Amino acid sequence: MDAKLLEILVCPVTKGPLIYDKARQELISKSARLAYPIKDGIPVMLEEEARKLTPEEVER
Repeated sequence: MDAKLLEILVCPVTKGPLIYDKARQELISKSARLAYPIKDGIPVMLEEEARKLTPEEVER
């Protein structure tokens, strides 16, 4: 994931910051409690494509 792209991207729901999870290839929005997938190096920033975070994941 390109570091400059990470600086620009925000959560489309809350406009808050995103955390890159390299192991799971996801961009995490703790404020929206969503994880956006990265497919073939391209972030899919659609709420309907995002995975809901568990309460434990939000607390990390």
